[in-house]
Amino acid sequence: MLAARGGWRALRRCASLPRAARLRVAEALRAREPAEAVTVQGWVRSVRSQKEVLFLHINDGSSLEHLQVVADPSLENRDLTFGSAVEVQGKLVKSPHKMQNMELQAETIRVVGPCDIWSFPLKMKERHPLEYVRQFPHLRCRSNTLGSLLRIRSEATAAIHSFFQDNGYMHIHTPIITSNDCEGAGELFQIEASSEARESAEKTHFFNVPAFLTVSGQLHLEVMAGAFTHVFTFGPTFRAENSQSRRHLAEFYMVEAELSFTESLQDIMQVMEDLFKTVTSSVLSKCPRDVELFHKYVAPARKTKDRLEQILKSKFMTVSYSEAVEILKRASQTFTFKPEWGCDLQTEHEKYLVKHCGEVPVFVINYPYDLKPFYMRDNEDGPQHTVAAVDLLVPGIGELCGGSLREERLPFLESRLQRLGLTDAYQWYLDLRKFGSVPHGGFGMGFERYLQYILGVDNIKDVIPFPRFPHSCLL
Repeated sequence: MLAARGGWRALRRCASLPRAARLRVAEALRAREPAEAVTVQGWVRSVRSQKEVLFLHINDGSSLEHLQVVADPSLENRDLTFGSAVEVQGKLVKSPHKMQNMELQAETIRVVGPCDIWSFPLKMKERHPLEYVRQFPHLRCRSNTLGSLLRIRSEATAAIHSFFQDNGYMHIHTPIITSNDCEGAGELFQIEASSEARESAEKTHFFNVPAFLTVSGQLHLEVMAGAFTHVFTFGPTFRAENSQSRRHLAEFYMVEAELSFTESLQDIMQVMEDLFKTVTSSVLSKCPRDVELFHKYVAPARKTKDRLEQILKSKFMTVSYSEAVEILKRASQTFTFKPEWGCDLQTEHEKYLVKHCGEVPVFVINYPYDLKPFYMRDNEDGPQHTVAAVDLLVPGIGELCGGSLREERLPFLESRLQRLGLTDAYQWYLDLRKFGSVPHGGFGMGFERYLQYILGVDNIKDVIPFPRFPHSCLL
């Protein structure tokens, strides 16, 4: 019995022995006090061997800054190269270097996964251009630039969710496969069954109706806005635009929100402005080094950092569509597309308007009735008939957000759908106006275009995790 008790005491002592704490690189760099037993895992970013000491820099994606590892040269082996995956155990100590708070004195270094440096397309201590790493969609996340981008995307995503949840919004998962064309432009990807399944369903659709990849979650959000006063969604959307420009993506993420019991376009605009400023402030404060990399090395000529700081202090401006057209007509600049009332604003027009207004974001409101989709609220004005629509324009990009008050009045909506020949397709939408309809409105913001703006990136394809063609294996 005594022997058994002694055994249990021994087991307890073993259980209480200090184990090597596993730290991420960011945690190790932020540590305030040394630690005796630490394990860090990551990938080698540089190796420097001297006669009496071996230096490594390792990174695990948690930080732009690397953790310096100091080791005895005897721990070096041929597999310890740039790009190799390692596990390092040792002591976390104060670093004598001003640029780094802590460093790791290695006691053991284990190569988990070797890397052939001769065939690895990324090279040590080289700043690869975005055009170069775009060729390697499966490896480019290991570059500093793409690592910073992905941390910024993650922080911006979290900030968007926090903004809406802190303001009482319900998060809704809207469907990706839908029969609705929210934008009415016909730029949709249609979904068809595979060739094997198609043979047995030649005369019918898989869902019994044509199905498409969603272009917007708005109409589904409007359904939910009949039960929850504040709702939002944040998910992938798809546009079948035959364009390979620097501004367009076939697949991108969209932030969308709907507000019930609002009769003011100003309410929608205020949420747009607050969302932009809150998320941008969060990204700048939580990812300062990552953002600095873009502003300093990727787009230094644009002075994006100074512009963002000024915008966060400024009140966004507002002009009507009619005022915008008059400003464009008086411009000394020659436009490719002549500005005329009733025509959509082109990117060149949007950029000029922002410049004319002092390089601050500009809300353009009250667009022509015939330019906008059926769900936008009729202003019942004249002689120039408009709807309560709004676009947010930002410097260097043009349109960032678009929104409107929704047409909640059943007779107005019925009349417009009938003229467009859409009554049968949107009978369910009319039902929303028959059963407890309230004034409401909403907006959407393209996430990648937002990132393109705050980072000053020229090509929108450089702010997505994976580029598309020609690497079909990653589609």
